[in-house]
This record gives sequence, C-alpha cells and structure tokens, in this order.
Amino acid sequence: MSFSTKILLLQEAKMTPEEKEVAYVVYVISAILFAMIFAKKIFYFFEMAYVEYINKRLFYNHIYFRKRALSNSQRSILRQYIHFYNQLSLKHKSFFEHRVYQFMKRTEFIGKDINVTDEMKVLIAGTAVKLTFGLRDYHIKSVERIIFYPDEFYSETNKAYHKGEFNLGYKALVFSWKDVLYGYEIEDDNLNLAVHEFTHAIHFYYMRVRRQSTSSAIFLDSFVELTNLLDGSPELKLKLVKSKFLRDYAFTNQFEFLSVIIETFIESPDVFKGQFPRIYNKVKSMLNFNFAGY
Repeated sequence: MSFSTKILLLQEAKMTPEEKEVAYVVYVISAILFAMIFAKKIFYFFEMAYVEYINKRLFYNHIYFRKRALSNSQRSILRQYIHFYNQLSLKHKSFFEHRVYQFMKRTEFIGKDINVTDEMKVLIAGTAVKLTFGLRDYHIKSVERIIFYPDEFYSETNKAYHKGEFNLGYKALVFSWKDVLYGYEIEDDNLNLAVHEFTHAIHFYYMRVRRQSTSSAIFLDSFVELTNLLDGSPELKLKLVKSKFLRDYAFTNQFEFLSVIIETFIESPDVFKGQFPRIYNKVKSMLNFNFAGY
C-alpha cells in the first residue's frame, strides 16, 4: 500500500459519517465532471478529424438545453428584414431566435448621438446569426460591443470617414445606422454593410480558434480551397474579374474578397449559382449552408 493511500485511509477513519457522505458526493461529482471533460475532448478530436479528412460536416449543430424565445415585436423585425429567417422551418426559426436572444444578451450596444432601439439590436443580431447559422460556434468573441452612429463617422483608426468598421482591438463593430438600413432596402444588390463587417469579425475570430473549433476549420479550410480553386484556374479567375459580378473592392485583399463574396452569396444565391457554380459551392461549404434558398 502506498504512503499516499495510507494517509487517505487514516483521514477517512477520522471522519464522521456525515463528513464521509459529503466526501463521497464530492468524489462522485468530481469523477463525473472529469468523465464529461474527457468525453468532450474525445468528441472534438474525432469531429475535427472527420471535418479535416472526410467531410466538412459537423456531427451536430443545434442542441439547446433551454431555448429562449423573442417577443412578437422582435419576431416582426426579423420577418421585416431577414429574408433568410422567413424561409426557415418552424424548428429552425426557434433555433434562430434563441441565437438572436443570446447575441443580444451578451453584447453591449452603444449609441453615439443616436438612441439604440430594439430594431437596431434585432437587425444586427439577426445578421450575425444568419451568417453563422450553419455552424455551431456562433459566439463570435471578437465582437463584444456594437456602436451605432446615425450617419458616416470619423474613424480614429485611419483618420477617415467610414460607414462601418471592425475594430479588433476594441472588439467592436461600428456602424452608420443609415447605411445598415440601406443595405437591407434592396435584397439583391450585393451591398450589405452589416454582412460585410460581420464577415471581417467572423474571419478574424475563426483564425484565432482554428485548432479548437470545428466550425472554424470548416470555414477557413473551405476558404483556402476557394482561393486554391481560383489560383489553379486562371480562366475561371479571369472570368470572375471581367464579369464585374463582384465589385472591384473585392480584389483589394483577401479579407475584402471574403467579405464581398459572402455579401454576394447571401444576397444573390440563385444568380451566383447560375454564373459561377464551383465558386458558389465553396462559399456554401464555408458557411455550411443547407437551407431553403441556398
């Protein structure tokens, strides 16, 4: 018998029956927690291997122990602005609403010369949820606050006026509310400020958690496949550039390319699929989208 075991037995012998009962409960709870942590690590190991080497699909996406619902007025805002939400089944609508609720609960909303309304919160939360709805990791921790201005604002980052920006250091998305609304006025013009800036935030967050998140692996690996497809197919790349299907800003750098191409995917899926099916399928894989309309 080891020395440590003897010590434990001696300590147990000195315990009262009540203390022994408490110690036993603590031991059982500790064992259960350890088993759960171990099982979670095993689960993620096999899911990551499956995603990386077999198929870019999550083992599960939507499991919520306590789903939260929105108010009727908040649902009305979703129906008004988020076309994606309107196409979901009743079950998926309840999942969507739960994620919107969670986003609003954990995010700080700040108004600069403008009062923050429920419409602002729900529309911005709905945009974030729409982009990540096919993925399990939807808590985008690179965004802790949303800042609204009534119109274009002066950015200290680069000393210029902006309609929107992602401030990584402050973990904030900053928006001109007028331009957020303009992005939703026309559903298929491939210009949506909220989608564009959220894509930047999602991209940076997923790059940070690539090894810990299977959602991140799906998103980033599919993006790499997309860039490899274009680099390996000069004719396809030239066709895409000459078509003007993506606005010129997309070709500024890889970050703007990603944001613009997701804007286009979200707003014009049928046209996108018809003109560039191979590119479309890579973007669809990135977002793990298997929903009506896509």
